[in-house]
Amino acid sequence: MSLATRARRAPLRVVLAALVAACLSALTVAPAHAAAYRFWGFYQLTDGAWTFAQKGPDQTVPADGSVDGWRFAVADEASTRFPRGLLTFEQICGSTPVQDGKKRVGLVVDFGRPADSADGATPPEPKAACAVVDKDATSTAVLATAGEVRAEKGLVCAVAGYPTTDCGGAVKEVSAAAKAPDQPVTIAAPTATPTATTPSAGGTDTSSRGTALTADSGTNVAAYVIAALALLALLGYLVARSRSRARQDG
Repeated sequence: MSLATRARRAPLRVVLAALVAACLSALTVAPAHAAAYRFWGFYQLTDGAWTFAQKGPDQTVPADGSVDGWRFAVADEASTRFPRGLLTFEQICGSTPVQDGKKRVGLVVDFGRPADSADGATPPEPKAACAVVDKDATSTAVLATAGEVRAEKGLVCAVAGYPTTDCGGAVKEVSAAAKAPDQPVTIAAPTATPTATTPSAGGTDTSSRGTALTADSGTNVAAYVIAALALLALLGYLVARSRSRARQDG
């Protein structure tokens, strides 16, 4: 191989190697910078467990017999803070009579821990209620039965006056108390219904936190895609180089 040929091929190898190194570096560093937020999370009771709602409350029309859950907390894309108490529809709405033209939706509202607040304030006690609303009512309307809802740009900022300020703000440093696992609490069911059951301690998992953090998730996914494409390009280059050498040797 001539010196001129080597000179032409060297830059491509350098570029590919640099691209792969940059992508691998991004994959290593990105998770360490996952942003945390202080926000109200929206959940639904599915098969006896809380799951993050797939749509926003304005786009969700819960069916009669379902249960909506809300939790105020500090969390990042790697953790989900569910309501700390779990109640069934029968526990919440069992003593509420059916009304013509209406539906019954169970509602659990968990205002979180002092560590979740911006200033260490003591939040209201978690509560549960049976919302009797129009059949086409959204989950936002269901939540409003628990108290005034303050919202900005489609994001629920406060429920029943809590918190008094802020709306889904980023948290630069999450305190050790806010990172600590949840402890189960007993959420009182409406009068004349059975006592609420509670989930096991923990309260965190690796499920997606929703739209507030999709940008960070998307960044990580994009980094993986770019790294994969770069590796494929490098592999293609090596294969082409091998074939070229074989032809020259022949």
